[in-house]
Amino acid sequence: MKEYSRMNEIPSGSASDHYTPGILVLEGGAWRGMYTQGALDAMMEEDLNLSTVIGVSAGALSALSYISGQIGRSARTNLRHRHDSGYTGLSAVVHDHGVTGFNYLFNVLNKEEPLDEERFNDPRQRFIAAVTDITTGKQVYFEKGKCSDIFKAVQASATVPYVSEAVEIDGSYYLDGGIAMKIPLDWALNEPEKKIVIIRTRDRKYRKPLKAPLSIINLEYSRRYPNLASDLAQEAPRYNSLLNRIDQLEASGRVFVLAPSQPVEISRFEGDVEALGNLYWLGYHDARQHIQEMKHYLAS
Repeated sequence: MKEYSRMNEIPSGSASDHYTPGILVLEGGAWRGMYTQGALDAMMEEDLNLSTVIGVSAGALSALSYISGQIGRSARTNLRHRHDSGYTGLSAVVHDHGVTGFNYLFNVLNKEEPLDEERFNDPRQRFIAAVTDITTGKQVYFEKGKCSDIFKAVQASATVPYVSEAVEIDGSYYLDGGIAMKIPLDWALNEPEKKIVIIRTRDRKYRKPLKAPLSIINLEYSRRYPNLASDLAQEAPRYNSLLNRIDQLEASGRVFVLAPSQPVEISRFEGDVEALGNLYWLGYHDARQHIQEMKHYLAS
């Protein structure tokens, strides 16, 4: 099992317990989340621990170590275990009925570098995982300390449609939060905190190609979950419209956006750990380059 060649260079340590008022919004994107993890590590090193964090899909997963203040933890897990069958292989499919072994991640891999639960549960920092209700097709928000199981919510948020079973939480079923909305902008705009930092996993020029969803599987979704099927059919145009709105809000100074400084070429299920490591460093250095601008925005 090949490990990333620069593993010993991934930063480590603990974030301070100082929280900066503001909302951090984390886009998903499967393994493109390595970009987010690099950016979050740089932010923690610079004492930028925002008081509210909301993540979708891979963004929710990436947020876990940010909430627990553990620099480099997410990157080490992903780059060390990308080809671990229990995490992303056949064993994950058999035991977790999807492409990611969440039980293996939370119960086995967590023993390697345990989550700092005391820091994670600090009530001074909010954490919200956005999911999609498969019946209504609407985005639902589960908040740490206010839901029955925030880790089950993170699992649901990052559970890929078509190839994974929906996740049951308190009698309802959920999938990838990005189906309903890839970046939970409206949730953030409706909160009382006025400063919003968005970390994207695509460069600013990117727009999603318009194409039909997977027809055979979507016929089954249309029969059983018509609202979910409608979401999937409108995913690309809705996402592109959202990106246009974010561009406008950024231009007006309403939000601060950190986006990849170059196009992200890796695939949704990228297996090249060197490419994933490079993406981590892109996020890390992009954040470093813009950290003073981010601090100025948050303080203004």
